[in-house]
Amino acid sequence: MVAEDILRRSDYRERLLPGTPDDIFAAFRKPEVLARWWGPEGFTSTFSAFDFREGGDWHFVMHGPDGTDYPNHQRFHELVEGQKIVTEHIGAPHFFLTITLKPEINATLLTWLQTFDDEAVWQSFSDFAPVMNEQNLSRLEKVLTETTEENSDAK
Repeated sequence: MVAEDILRRSDYRERLLPGTPDDIFAAFRKPEVLARWWGPEGFTSTFSAFDFREGGDWHFVMHGPDGTDYPNHQRFHELVEGQKIVTEHIGAPHFFLTITLKPEINATLLTWLQTFDDEAVWQSFSDFAPVMNEQNLSRLEKVLTETTEENSDAK
């Protein structure tokens, strides 16, 4: 259970996704796969550094559909193979993203908890962050579905 004070400054999502927890973890670990789905609809990402280990940095630019570039810096804080990923967004807005993976029958339950420093910061993003996070998860789901279909076709 997520503490109430954390929920007042966070966006919380759950999504049942196709594939195993290891499949989903791999969609984060492999930069060429992550770049295919990271960000809201219409965005693309260019990675300049991707050090997928605890303490490692991830530098990238999200390119908006209107041509605006959004430089980002994340740091990996906790990586538990097939179970958990915790990143810290360095800079404004500062937040932690905690992703957990729980195996289900023929699927994985992903939880996504984006926690800002305080409620005021969260409120300034609360009109669009939930929509963007849902779009991000939908893009992940699409990549997982395509990967599953590609693997089935290869057999």
